[in-house]
Amino acid sequence: MKLYHGSISVIEAPVLGKGNPRNDYGMGLYCTEHLSLAKEWACASGRDGFVNEYNLHTDDLSVFDLTQGHILNWMAILLENRTFDLSAGVASAAREYLLATFLPDYKGFDVIRGYRADDSYFSFAKDFLNNGLSLENLSAAMKLGTLGEQVVLKSEKAFKALVFKGSTPVDSRIYHPQWRNRDRQAREEYQFIKKTSNPLEGTYILDIIRQQWRNDDERLR
Repeated sequence: MKLYHGSISVIEAPVLGKGNPRNDYGMGLYCTEHLSLAKEWACASGRDGFVNEYNLHTDDLSVFDLTQGHILNWMAILLENRTFDLSAGVASAAREYLLATFLPDYKGFDVIRGYRADDSYFSFAKDFLNNGLSLENLSAAMKLGTLGEQVVLKSEKAFKALVFKGSTPVDSRIYHPQWRNRDRQAREEYQFIKKTSNPLEGTYILDIIRQQWRNDDERLR
């Protein structure tokens, strides 16, 4: 698997245990299979950066692919790792129910593939938790902005299977505006979904809690 990691630094030998523990899936090396997206991530702060290229030998690695499951598994992992403002009663109850019912056993895997909760995606998730967005529209929103998936190395075994291939400087004057445009496009498309959807249709978080949906519920298919 060819992977790219956008950063303000050249990282020839990534080390497990560094970085922000409050990232989407906890501590790990966050990468993408898309070079253009890595260039945007490298310049997200507005500074010039680097794209670090790696080969990951996956033969002996366990991979947990969240994109093949349902969106509530992703939401539960996000709730466990990211910081949310859950002052509203609905959102607080939603957090407790999702963590108790839909949190998968993901911590033993070497690699996780899933959505990336950048600013726009994070706001979609918060709307769902506050009962302002249906499950169906949340699933549709995850496809907005394109290239919103990431591959995260989570174990020492995965880090040892990673081979550094080189780094490329990235000009923030080109790629920071592209990063902003991608986020703006996702938000605009999301507002169109909200404006044109019927609030009386679809499944909301309160429905899921009151009807006691389970992780293997057929309605999630």
